[in-house]
Amino acid sequence: MIDARSRWIVSTDWLAGHLDAPDVVIVDASWYLPTSGRDAAAEYRVEHIPGAVFFDIDAIADTTSSLPHMLPRPEAFSSTMRKMGIGDGQRIVVYDAVGMFSAARVWWTFRLMGVEDVVVLDGGLAAWRAEERPLTDDIPDRPERHFTARFDHGAVRDFAEVRHALAGNTAQVVDLRPQARFNGTEPEPREGLPSGHMPGGISLPMAELLVADGSRMKEADGIRAALTGAGIDLHRPIVSSCGSGVNGAVLNLALEVIGHPHHALFDGSWTEWASAGGEIEDKGPVRGAA
Repeated sequence: MIDARSRWIVSTDWLAGHLDAPDVVIVDASWYLPTSGRDAAAEYRVEHIPGAVFFDIDAIADTTSSLPHMLPRPEAFSSTMRKMGIGDGQRIVVYDAVGMFSAARVWWTFRLMGVEDVVVLDGGLAAWRAEERPLTDDIPDRPERHFTARFDHGAVRDFAEVRHALAGNTAQVVDLRPQARFNGTEPEPREGLPSGHMPGGISLPMAELLVADGSRMKEADGIRAALTGAGIDLHRPIVSSCGSGVNGAVLNLALEVIGHPHHALFDGSWTEWASAGGEIEDKGPVRGAA
């Protein structure tokens, strides 16, 4: 059985040995849910892995969309990466403060834009800090680099494509939100959105793919067990979904680890589905409603 974990996930030991490597660029991809009360950019300015640049998921996005952090156009992404000093021929190491939460979204974005050598730090900043490795508040000033975006249209799905996939059963749409939000028994973190799920959607809470503390991806056998336990057929295409297209990428990373190539991510995810008039089963409460 395929186990490509080392292809996509690197250890803190590896990164510690490559902090000063000229072809390695470290990216802090920390992001939090609106209800968390945390500010990822502010936390980065206080403390981060030496040399890391901050990837603002909400800002490096399609700012013309009413939906949160939708993918930017390739030319806009290239321009931003060039200014951040991220370019062709580098190994990009992505981490987040939790360990395995939002880093996968930025990993997936780089992959979607054609980057071959991008990996996620196992355990993220939480593991790095627990091991008492160096941290800094210095903001790096990296020289501009040429970045070439080669957009992979097959790796992303929009509202119409997901609705068609569900109606025709041409792909499995897997929802990584917590079970209570999928079942409609708890509200969404964004005001104005009902909870519930898409008809035909499959529930696989993100935590099922992670070790107990949520900081690391399970090994390949554990990933396969979680997928098959949720009723997912590993011989069929899979589209990941979540609240707004961030945590869903954890499934795309997990599928790469086990060598399942036929997967994509619903960029707008539940936020787009529920706000664009998609059919909802087990429709639940709306946060902020009277």
